[in-house]
Amino acid sequence: QVRLVESGGGSVQAGGSLRLSCAVSGYDYHSACISWFHQAPGKEREGVASIDHDAKKIYADSVKGRFTISQENAENTMYLQMNSLKPEDTGMYFCAADPPPCRVGEPATWDYWGQGTQVTVSS
Repeated sequence: QVRLVESGGGSVQAGGSLRLSCAVSGYDYHSACISWFHQAPGKEREGVASIDHDAKKIYADSVKGRFTISQENAENTMYLQMNSLKPEDTGMYFCAADPPPCRVGEPATWDYWGQGTQVTVSS
């Protein structure tokens, strides 16, 4: 059974930082594309960043220079370091897994999802 579990969300002030984690089990992590999505209140889910088994990283333009995606292969865990947070970064953050090719966005095409973790950034 494939399982993705997010953690690390919370409440911070604008300019602050958070580090999200996504633990992956039951899936061939080493051949997958793993991604983070953001869903703001009342809006559609959108891609944030993705990483593949070769550690190739892809970012949405809105987070370049602020967010960093990484992975710890030995632990089957993927991370999203979020710096310089803005109020518009508020919302649920989900991790997702899918076979290659790795890409950012297109939420309808991803096979497996976690339950999400809430991030709130106050001004």
